[in-house]
Amino acid sequence: MNKNSEETFPQTLHDAIKYFSKDDRAFEYMKCVRWPDGKPTCPRCGCDKVSFISTRKLWTCSACKTKKQFTIKVGTILEDSAIPFEKWICAFWLIANAKNGISSYEIGRSLGVTQRTGWFMLQRIRLAMQNGTIEKMSGTVEVDETFIGGAARFMHKTRRKAKGIKTGPMHLTAVQGLLERHSKGKSRIILKVMKNRREREATKHVKEYILKDSTVYTDKLASYQHLGSDFEHKVIDHAERYVDGVVHTNGLENFWCLLKRTIKGTYVNVEPFHLFRYLDEQSFRFNERKDTDAGRFEKAIKGIIGKSLTFAKLTGKEEGGELLPA
Repeated sequence: MNKNSEETFPQTLHDAIKYFSKDDRAFEYMKCVRWPDGKPTCPRCGCDKVSFISTRKLWTCSACKTKKQFTIKVGTILEDSAIPFEKWICAFWLIANAKNGISSYEIGRSLGVTQRTGWFMLQRIRLAMQNGTIEKMSGTVEVDETFIGGAARFMHKTRRKAKGIKTGPMHLTAVQGLLERHSKGKSRIILKVMKNRREREATKHVKEYILKDSTVYTDKLASYQHLGSDFEHKVIDHAERYVDGVVHTNGLENFWCLLKRTIKGTYVNVEPFHLFRYLDEQSFRFNERKDTDAGRFEKAIKGIIGKSLTFAKLTGKEEGGELLPA
């Protein structure tokens, strides 16, 4: 949609609610998101020989043998959703710009849907926020890990005993962060769930996402001891100090505070098999922090294309369910 047409494109949530309250305007905007070139094509065969049925707001493909009909939602994360566009747009705006996240209960109260529907909407939006870029990090990169989950001492003793959990971090989920310092005026981050902290797992993402000969700063974890063969590897020993000139991982330490504040304060509890979705959400907001609310919203909503997530798949009841990070 041309932002200069009719009215100025909204810059705040209040303006967005008013702007997209008209069904036709929300429909036209989503149409532009779905087909930026303005030419609707069949999501099944890719043919542009389609006819629009204005009374039902859908298209019919003449190339398909069965002349199948399709809507804007087909071929996106919104497929099979009965939620109107104006509610989806509000949900995208809220989660893209809520620094500490927004709970499914709050989404439910704000949009007039159930908590279950709000949770499903949020998980779909997190998939849209997922960054599939192949652009590697370079220059100076900090690498560090943290543990996500509740402390064993806060768990009821009968549950702790049933799960065989003792003290220590063994029952927690390890998360690895890679932070590229000041890329194009701002730092950017990549987050990955780790199966363990052994060398093979700890160095896998480092080698995958960081260009060779880049400078890598880590703590004294033994799993990183052989990074020097591919990178300029410098270590900061936290038993002695946290900063040695420019050698530190404080950028990631600051980010861990933001992440844990979001999880503990807003989401309270996140299942390990869904954790990577929440990491996608937080890393998106961090990487786009210099943008405006409207800019973050538009970047998030453009990620709906070519992605799909059913409730059965989300909950692991469907074959190929995404209970583990890719």
